[in-house]
Amino acid sequence: MTPALAVIDELRDQGGWKILFIGRKHASETDKALSVESEIIPKMGIKFVPITTGRVYREISLLALLSLTKIPLGFGQSLYNLLKFRPQVILSFGGYLSVPVVLAGWLLGIPIVSHEQTTVKGLATRFNEVFSKKVAVSWPNTIGSFSSKKVVLSGNPIRQAVFKNHQQFWESLGFAQSLPLIVVTGGNQGSHVINQIIGKILPKILIKANVFHQCGHLISFDDFQNLKTIKKQLPVDLRSHYQVDQYISQEALGTLFDKADLIISRAGINTLTELLLLGKPAVLIPYPYQYQSEQIKNAQMVADLGMAEILMEKELTPNRLYNLIIRMLGNIKVYQKKASQGKKMVRLDAAKKIVEILREVLVRY
Repeated sequence: MTPALAVIDELRDQGGWKILFIGRKHASETDKALSVESEIIPKMGIKFVPITTGRVYREISLLALLSLTKIPLGFGQSLYNLLKFRPQVILSFGGYLSVPVVLAGWLLGIPIVSHEQTTVKGLATRFNEVFSKKVAVSWPNTIGSFSSKKVVLSGNPIRQAVFKNHQQFWESLGFAQSLPLIVVTGGNQGSHVINQIIGKILPKILIKANVFHQCGHLISFDDFQNLKTIKKQLPVDLRSHYQVDQYISQEALGTLFDKADLIISRAGINTLTELLLLGKPAVLIPYPYQYQSEQIKNAQMVADLGMAEILMEKELTPNRLYNLIIRMLGNIKVYQKKASQGKKMVRLDAAKKIVEILREVLVRY
């Protein structure tokens, strides 16, 4: 969602644009927690329209079959809303929700620009490319995967909030100033696997470091409440070394990433783009079940710089994660030196470039 927000910021800065955001109401098909976009976008004063659609799963199951039956619903909802609001151009950031919107838009003759955030050609973007006038990509190694007549290297947009340091927020956390900071994040939705492992090694980690833990807002596993319970059971002198929250603003996350000595994260490309830009060492635990092993390839790109270590989920145990954390903290200056090279891989003008593409498409089509 971060690239979409970055482009929205740029559209507003330039002026003259009206924005309609089509997204999902719930965090996932199987969890009734509200999605981040459904909460953030309306607060920005932007029209948010939720749609419900299905996705293609890699394995056959009852959930997969039920999901397929929702695809016509998503297309119908997309067609209705595009007819109602009549946008002049569509910007897609991929994901299964984008597919019915792109198809409906193409049928209505609305020009489409697609953006591929990751280091591989996503399944949704593979479909959307057929109907798009232009495809903006984030990384040079993905250019060859797309039509030479459509592809443009834009970079992956980053919100300016990631550069802002909110000292009042930082001081409110009350961390021990003598200890390094570890930030744990599984993205907006969080990672139940990572949350569980962190909960098991917290007492040992907190002797060595402060930990801020963004556990995600999914309610299926009740991770937030479980982690708050674990915090209450910690020795009194360690409780102030640990803060946990479901979701924090981009501004707060930017402050934490700026202060962090080490990040523990999944390997979603938006988080990795921020780590590259800020030059932060990381332990990366890629989500293993994505199309074309997307997160594994994302993680490898960063690990190849020497700024991160990859711990595969199938190898993830409390002891292995703890030992890796201690080893990296012990050599943190080496990782930091290598991480500083990551900044060269990130384009700071990505949002402006995408708006430029939108204007070009509007004029030509």
